[in-house]
Amino acid sequence: MISLTIVKRKHAREKATDFVSGMYDGQEHTPKLLQCSHTVCLHCLTRIAASQTRDTGSFRCPICRELINIPRGGVSALPPSFLVNQLLDLMSRQRREVIPKCSVHINQELLFCETCDTVFCTLCTGGSHNDSANSCEHTIIPFSIAIKRMSEILLYKANECISKLTQAQEGVSSELNRLDTAKEACLEKINTTFQQIQALMDLRKQELIDNVEQECQGLQYQVEVRNITQRIEILSEKLDATTSLGEPRENAFLTCDFNLNDSLEQIQQHLSVLGKVRTSTTFPSLCAAHLEGTTISGIENCVTLKTVDYHGNARKTGGDPVQAELLPVTTEEVEQQSFPCGVMDCDDGTYKVYFRAPKAGRIIRCTLTLPNIIIRVYLRLAGSGKDEFMQPVAVAIDERDQTVYVLDTGNSRIKVLTENLEVIKHVTNEGLLGRSCTGIAISNDGLVVVNWRSKYITEMTTDGETLKNFTYNAFQEPIDIAVDRSYGHVLVADNGMSCIFVFDAEGKILFQVGKKGTFSLICSVSIGPLGEIIVADSRIQAFSAKGDFMEVVYDEGKGRYGGITVDTDNKILVTRTEQKGRTYVQVLSLTDDTLNLCIDSHDAKLKRPSGLATTNDHHVIVVDLGNNCIKKYRYW
Repeated sequence: MISLTIVKRKHAREKATDFVSGMYDGQEHTPKLLQCSHTVCLHCLTRIAASQTRDTGSFRCPICRELINIPRGGVSALPPSFLVNQLLDLMSRQRREVIPKCSVHINQELLFCETCDTVFCTLCTGGSHNDSANSCEHTIIPFSIAIKRMSEILLYKANECISKLTQAQEGVSSELNRLDTAKEACLEKINTTFQQIQALMDLRKQELIDNVEQECQGLQYQVEVRNITQRIEILSEKLDATTSLGEPRENAFLTCDFNLNDSLEQIQQHLSVLGKVRTSTTFPSLCAAHLEGTTISGIENCVTLKTVDYHGNARKTGGDPVQAELLPVTTEEVEQQSFPCGVMDCDDGTYKVYFRAPKAGRIIRCTLTLPNIIIRVYLRLAGSGKDEFMQPVAVAIDERDQTVYVLDTGNSRIKVLTENLEVIKHVTNEGLLGRSCTGIAISNDGLVVVNWRSKYITEMTTDGETLKNFTYNAFQEPIDIAVDRSYGHVLVADNGMSCIFVFDAEGKILFQVGKKGTFSLICSVSIGPLGEIIVADSRIQAFSAKGDFMEVVYDEGKGRYGGITVDTDNKILVTRTEQKGRTYVQVLSLTDDTLNLCIDSHDAKLKRPSGLATTNDHHVIVVDLGNNCIKKYRYW
């Protein structure tokens, strides 16, 4: 029955699509507003009414299937859709405002320069656009074609936004359905529990009533037997015992006492704590699990799961349905039985997972299941795993001593390495908390990081001591940072504002590069040898140190860039991911806009590369987020 209903609705939607396809206008396709708040053109409504009404005088909305009553004047008497009419008037005015011809030279068609992003008339404009020798360096197309392209881009972005909104709506609807299901289950459990309690109370009530009835019947029987005995004695002894008849040994006393103990108080106390409705604000994506101590085979080990809410605040209560499973990672051991483990709710937002590993020298995977997400923790037995990466996203190299600083976001720390990638120490700081730092740079006094969740820029020493921090009220989604050590300027790439904010060393705003529409999802920002501002999104653009546009360094088309850096030889190194999944490092020339080489090692393929930095001896260190590691290549 359910499948048949779905098929019928599908056919109804397809038929409705056939009816409502077309464009609105002010004549035959006049938009009409239905009682269900949907808008359908007059022509389509006429066809729908003719095919559905017959003798009923009503039809169903082709969009939501609600029953619509036809007014006396027919479908043409339905009220017009004022909102759609206003949109039509607005579109008509916009079409009239487009002037493809020059206002001064009526017969001269306007042109558009893609290089300069400028509309011009060849007769009005001098300079490079009027000079045939220099115009070849610019991409010039008719303004009408440019309008069409911009319309297509706008339509593409609108469709992309609609798609994302649809996905978000589906996710919210799915969560609401799950919430309704959980609500029904809770109500069912409450009803069942109290039905059981009511049955027990009714049973006890009936037992007390039966006891009263039995006592009454016993007393009545005893009284009757005693009377008969006394009468026989009277007849046999000729009324010698008449005095005893006036003083019967039994009496009419009967009572039901509930005050003998505190049973009622105990029942009331137990009923007050019977059952508990619990919800959770846990945001699984931000929860972190870490190992306590060293993982040693044969003895009990513990993994602690700390839960937080969406804002990154630690949860103070438990109750989440956490499940744990430990399995060997190696493929030859997949068929083996999982390691026994247990989960203890500490009722303070943390959960302890206890397990005993049978053998040393292997890596196991601890799978912690929360609502809608699975957290996997990889543990090496007989080792602490303290030097392993978790979600590294960015790297910076101090050119003075070639020390490597890797932003280990998953562990909320900075890992300090030698030039040969040997671990020196770990740096921790308040600005690194929340597992939400996305950018790191070297300053004159230490390290600078950006935290996209807290929207704070923090400068610290290489030992983790905070020097200063600041934020800016215009920040929406700060995702990367760079420092011009010559001037002490701090550059912050903000995806929400689609621009680069430039601050002085004390955090005072100086200027911004770009605005809404200048960039498309900024990936990273870097500083050139002469203070140039190099920005990577779907292409690579160069700006002067003052923020003036210089050139598009390299535009390869489809695909996205990741981290970007510039070495002392004016070479740009950038990570790139194509739509087909291929990932590699490009080496470009800042001076002549040419592609020198690509790093795509078959022995150590990259998976989701992000940040990168170069050493003085022409090696590049790439952060491989997909493999939770960093890799070092020689590129020159």
